[in-house]
Amino acid sequence: MPQHSIEHLTELAVRALAAAGASAPAARASARALVAADAQGLASHGLSRIPQYTTFLRNGRSVGGAEPSIRNARGAAALVDAHCGMAYAACDLAVERCIANAREFGIGCVGVTNSNHFGAAALHLEAIGAAGMVGLAFSNSPAAMPAWGGRTPLFGTNPIAAIFPRRRAQPLVIDLALSETARGKIMLAAKEGKPIPAGWAVDRDGKPTTDAREALAGSMLPAGGVKGAMLALTVELLAVALTGAAFGFEADSFFTDEGNQPRLGQLFLAIDPGALAGADTYFSRTEVLVAAMLEDDVVRLPGERRRQLAAIAAREGIAIPDALYRQITALAAG
Repeated sequence: MPQHSIEHLTELAVRALAAAGASAPAARASARALVAADAQGLASHGLSRIPQYTTFLRNGRSVGGAEPSIRNARGAAALVDAHCGMAYAACDLAVERCIANAREFGIGCVGVTNSNHFGAAALHLEAIGAAGMVGLAFSNSPAAMPAWGGRTPLFGTNPIAAIFPRRRAQPLVIDLALSETARGKIMLAAKEGKPIPAGWAVDRDGKPTTDAREALAGSMLPAGGVKGAMLALTVELLAVALTGAAFGFEADSFFTDEGNQPRLGQLFLAIDPGALAGADTYFSRTEVLVAAMLEDDVVRLPGERRRQLAAIAAREGIAIPDALYRQITALAAG
């Protein structure tokens, strides 16, 4: 696959989203996040989403001209309303407010309501880490997993992400879906006609499957069995009950063109270490743990591989499939 520069792909994505009706801020925030995901090797949350996003903009599942706003605020907490637009600009506003609240109060907690697919969770936390704060992110998503012991999908894959800054080194970055794998990986496999590993999903009859299309019609399996299912429930409540957003079972699948506005929820936290044991203590204790981890020479710190891939992409560009590149180019032309 040919390589394309980050700048070129970002501008191409901006034009494709704008042609479908996204406002300039929404298109720019979304394109930047999608290209960053590809640069970090997260193709399932990268430019492969452009055709889906543009379809949603055209059929009203996303409101292209929506401007996120702060609906409610008290002390260290606030609620951002995405007004059924694309998620990225709303999440940017939420993270900005989180950081400001944490500087004032020691902690910031900001929810997002009436939102949409928000891509790779950890990307939203980079600004919090850069501010020297610990960050957490949660989001629900359309129903893909049943409650433990059930058969009907109720919870999304409900990603969790965390960032832990270090004083003179890159932060620790943790990012995971609560299903055995990210649903986007199965979507990508279905598009490419590839099988998926056993243990990722079951078909609509609850039988194990390696067919990606059957998996999308069925249910994802939770990571860690009952423990993953309980974490998915926790995220559903954090991202929805606190924000007034829609539960996963109330949102139509991302994998069908037609459907309702998903109205998903996200929740972000920023914690200033100085408000607890102090920044010096936080950074020194973090390094003690990192040193202990690295005593085992096969351990790789979380987030390291993504940073390495991003550095290569910055120098050499990003390779995306020719068919996808042609599709985005056509969408950008209107």
